[in-house]
Amino acid sequence: MKAIKQIGLIIFLIGLSIFTGTLFTGSFNLTSAELDTFVSEKGYKSEVIKDELAKAVVTEESLSIFEFSSRVRNAYQASNDHYDALIAKYDAEKNWDEKGKQYQYKIYGKPHTLSYELAKKAGNGYVRENSGTIWWLTFGLGILGALLFILPNYVLLGGPGIKNNGIYLESSTNRGWIAWLVLVYLVAFYLVLYFMADYVVNWTYILDPISTSLNGGEASQWFVYGFLYCTIMVVMATRMYIKYRHNKYQIIRTTSVLFFQIVFAFLIPEIMTSLNMPGYDFKNAFPLDYDFFFEWNLESLSKSGSIGLFILVWGIVLTLIIVPVMVYFFGKRWYCSWVCGCGGLAETLGDPYRQHSDKSMKAWKLERWLIHSVLLFSLVMTVVTLYAYFTGTDTLLGIKSQWIKDTYSFLIGAWFAGVIGTGFYPIFGNRVWCRFGCPLAAYLGLVQRFKSRFRITTNGGQCISCGNCSTYCEQGIDVRAYAQKGENIIRSSCVGCGICSAVCPRGVLKLENGPEAGRINPTDILLGNDVNLMELVNKK
Repeated sequence: MKAIKQIGLIIFLIGLSIFTGTLFTGSFNLTSAELDTFVSEKGYKSEVIKDELAKAVVTEESLSIFEFSSRVRNAYQASNDHYDALIAKYDAEKNWDEKGKQYQYKIYGKPHTLSYELAKKAGNGYVRENSGTIWWLTFGLGILGALLFILPNYVLLGGPGIKNNGIYLESSTNRGWIAWLVLVYLVAFYLVLYFMADYVVNWTYILDPISTSLNGGEASQWFVYGFLYCTIMVVMATRMYIKYRHNKYQIIRTTSVLFFQIVFAFLIPEIMTSLNMPGYDFKNAFPLDYDFFFEWNLESLSKSGSIGLFILVWGIVLTLIIVPVMVYFFGKRWYCSWVCGCGGLAETLGDPYRQHSDKSMKAWKLERWLIHSVLLFSLVMTVVTLYAYFTGTDTLLGIKSQWIKDTYSFLIGAWFAGVIGTGFYPIFGNRVWCRFGCPLAAYLGLVQRFKSRFRITTNGGQCISCGNCSTYCEQGIDVRAYAQKGENIIRSSCVGCGICSAVCPRGVLKLENGPEAGRINPTDILLGNDVNLMELVNKK
């Protein structure tokens, strides 16, 4: 079995290496006719950008994607610098008419977006011309290798019971050098995907046939991300099915997050796009879907007829009615552990790292301050955005609408949710984003903490203080502290994953829905070692 694992690892690394190596292949250049067509399609009025791009990419040289991107970005900057200088000149002369005219010639958007769009048309080489073969050499080998590496760990496990044998002896699962390499690769992947999308154009060529079959268009970097996301979840869900095969709750929960990610988050939006509808993930609630009330989205929905109106109404109803009602009856687990794609990735790809979640009181305090600050940030941003949308102004109380949206998108939407939230799994645990940054988790948690029937009940008399429950709590809850005292666990951060119950050798913990009576302050439970707990309950 060890030989099979080693073969699987080699195959996986070969697939991963080829996948990464495709970034450095191919040649990129345009003809004059192709550039003219592109400029016409984009509606650019500036002759400067056309001339700058012509000098940069209309060439017989075989440019790498990095050379091509650099030239396009320089052309973008040179064109905008030209018109910024004219704007400043006319502003000094107080020639408002000429100043206003110059704005129409500027290129708006991010340089890497223009570079990506041009590279998509300019690319040539083996990857683009043999996308099917490359798919099997990248995704195919990666999937096969991962399965061969995973299966031997669990096929011969024997009888019932969840085995975590050796988890603190493996470099990959105990913050060793392998874990750090995984972190570096994941962080680099997210940085390139978010901020240098033009560099991954070869990855989009690999998935162009699949994208065309689903939505009628070529793959974008976000299609690559969505497809890769689903692929990883399916492969790692196989591991979940085997590891937790004797636990019905975990099997159903894993199936649920797979279904909602693949069908709702990936397939339905792609199919809607192919039907000329707004691609929308019907399970994504505000404020996790933080740009739902942005001007561009509201305008897009308003122009989409009845389906746009339905999406708008559904989004509001989901946030204000469905979410709190479901949390009241089932706790935040109905979303965070059964529906959410972020939680789905954390539970599948991130499961081997769940023991790294910090259980200290200091971490708990940081969690509460940070996650509620993000929630407040998202609410302020939305108020400013809606005010600007309905009044036509750019600011509210001195806060610029575009500035706050850009800041939130960059710091929270990109860095926190992506780069840190997923990239740091191997070192800080699998729920970094869910625990410290997700504004929807904060909203759900507030409802769960004060108005929900969900709790984890404990039987303190049976607890042997083995610590398994606390060790494998991905949300950093010291479950043992509650179990030893026989107190219900009612924490806003608990996502009801049920692993604490699954790894308990004595059946001390159960996930239940019951009456709200008898709720106590969890801070008192953790800190009040010398306090009569019955008095606390009576006070409540």
